[in-house]
Amino acid sequence: MSSSLAARRRDAVRSEPMARYERMIEIRVFEDRVKELFAEGLVRGTTHTAQGQEAVALGVASVLEPTDHVVCTYRGHHHALALGLTPETVMAEIMGRRGGSMNGLGGSMHLSDPTVGLLPTMAIVGAGIPIAAGAALTAQVQETGAVAVGLFGDGAANIGAFHEGLNLAAVWRLPVIFVCENNLYGEYTPIAVSTSVTDIASRAASYDMPGVVVDGQDLDTVMGELETAVARARAGEGPTLLEMKTYRYSGHSRADEATYRPQGELEEWQQRDPIDIYGSRLTAANILEQGRGPKLLEQYRERIDEIAKMIVNAPAPEPAEMFRNVYA
Repeated sequence: MSSSLAARRRDAVRSEPMARYERMIEIRVFEDRVKELFAEGLVRGTTHTAQGQEAVALGVASVLEPTDHVVCTYRGHHHALALGLTPETVMAEIMGRRGGSMNGLGGSMHLSDPTVGLLPTMAIVGAGIPIAAGAALTAQVQETGAVAVGLFGDGAANIGAFHEGLNLAAVWRLPVIFVCENNLYGEYTPIAVSTSVTDIASRAASYDMPGVVVDGQDLDTVMGELETAVARARAGEGPTLLEMKTYRYSGHSRADEATYRPQGELEEWQQRDPIDIYGSRLTAANILEQGRGPKLLEQYRERIDEIAKMIVNAPAPEPAEMFRNVYA
């Protein structure tokens, strides 16, 4: 993918409210199509989609500089697209085709593009937390002024890497923001039966850092809290833990229909859809024309369908490609 194209896409969401709105629509439609492609047997390995969590991804991409670092999880398509990767690049990677962000070698769970600050996404739960701390340490030692964001789910807040990463970041006052995408489920387990606290952000007190509960469905709110945390990190004041209360509309992965969810829970969260919330705000501000949203949704569906048809026929990487980035 052209780095200049990624840069333009990133600049757009950093400066233009309509670009942020359209990128959220693009992510939603893209994730819906990925689910269909998996059902058709066209996705290599497994996949995890993030419909409903778009505001968190756009908040990160809109606030950070391209020279900052982002480490996210195997549920990372939305972050890759928000940061500037094109649908063509991400879909090619998911389907194991040349032209993907890792040339088809990584698949759905291993997206990366250093030109937009996206470090390789992690398939191991919580593995990105200490790596984000390491990226922040690099920035601190080299005095680059960059910050790092480590994204993880609520399930990862119960493993050792969470506590080790936050403790080390606090001790060294690293310029890192830990962002928990709390979508209420660690894989198939509700947070209420796996976690001893109601708010994961409350654990920040144990490491003497700010911990903030954020409405993860409201893009403006997400951006505001991230701006505060990023400014604090750049000023040398250390890390922050932000807990984004959000929800994934799909199941955990693959063909999971999420039958374990209580009746009505999904519909209740859909009443606070992040795209609808932001769209209504733009309409009220006369930025988005009344009735324009559904038209944009249809346009993006057509575009993503065309991309999928193109990628299906793209060549797979040669077997020798797996050794290209292996060093001894």
